[in-house]
Amino acid sequence: MLIALFSAVGVIFAVVVIILINSPGKLEPLKNEQGNVIQGSVSEKIWVDINGIKQGMFIRGENIQNPVILYLHGGPGTPMLQFISYLEQLEKTNERLEKYFTVCYWDQRGAGMTYSKSADSATMTVAQMVEDTHEVTEYLKSRFNQEKIYLLGHSWGSYLGVKTIEKYPENYLAYIGIGQVTNQTESERLAYDYMLSHAKDIGDKDVIERLKKYDPYADDFPTLEYLVKGRTDAMIKYGVGHLHQGLPEGMTFNGMVFRALFRFKGYTLSEKINWFLGADFSMVQLFPIILEDDLFTSSAKFEIPFYIVQGDYDYQVSRILAEKYLDILEAPYKEFIAFSNSAHSPNLEESEKFIEVFCKIATENPLKK
Repeated sequence: MLIALFSAVGVIFAVVVIILINSPGKLEPLKNEQGNVIQGSVSEKIWVDINGIKQGMFIRGENIQNPVILYLHGGPGTPMLQFISYLEQLEKTNERLEKYFTVCYWDQRGAGMTYSKSADSATMTVAQMVEDTHEVTEYLKSRFNQEKIYLLGHSWGSYLGVKTIEKYPENYLAYIGIGQVTNQTESERLAYDYMLSHAKDIGDKDVIERLKKYDPYADDFPTLEYLVKGRTDAMIKYGVGHLHQGLPEGMTFNGMVFRALFRFKGYTLSEKINWFLGADFSMVQLFPIILEDDLFTSSAKFEIPFYIVQGDYDYQVSRILAEKYLDILEAPYKEFIAFSNSAHSPNLEESEKFIEVFCKIATENPLKK
């Protein structure tokens, strides 16, 4: 018994040590293909006072003279740099957006390292988040001496991005929405119908039984219970959620989330715990707001170029609705760019094509120096 006890203690101690080694709370420097640190590059974690609270962000770029991108993460409440870094490691590539741009990965109010147990739910409003985005933008413009920057929004971040460029168009060279939110309640119904139909076609009784518990035309659809227990696993299974092309053999989606976060050195251990707490907190506070809005009627006129980047297999945020939305909105220039081998995250699944697309957008909407 003593041997078993000491063995268990030893295993726990070893796990804790490994976790701490992988959680120094500092970004690794950007390196070239030879493994050398790129001179003049930036790879840092900083805290900035944004509208009364300290908010965390990571800034990476190989040349600080390059144009700046503010990346609005999705969720709500799920910062993404750890996944981007993890996939870079898996693919063993140095081709990244930061070669051509300085990218700010901001952990929004209530999310990631910006989350705290004392977070005030009363401040979790779209109006507040737009003002936060504005202040982060002003910080980046001032720090990198650029009159305008690019605004990139993914999923929930695309909703926040739309609301931001409506109010502060003068700050941005162009807006790029990945997995563009439009009418999320209708999007969820389209996804439900697709998954149920597909499950019947292939005789997937498990998914059929799971989905049949919910009514897509009920007044409270989609509930958080449905999102967690009904649709997410089915979306992953059918390749119409976060990823289309699947995960490395033997890895589940939740396993990838834990592994990417576990290996990411930019967060401390407490910040990694806060990542999960912030994801739950932000989802509860902000997702109902998306469900109550319809951008087709509330936000369809813009003063800057508007691009939508969407995976053909995206049902997490409907590709069909995103294309219809682009058709009806007004903007000086607008373009829908489809990714044929992706679902909700074309920037991760077809990263090299995404970089090419973004460089093209930057060429069409250049930073004037």
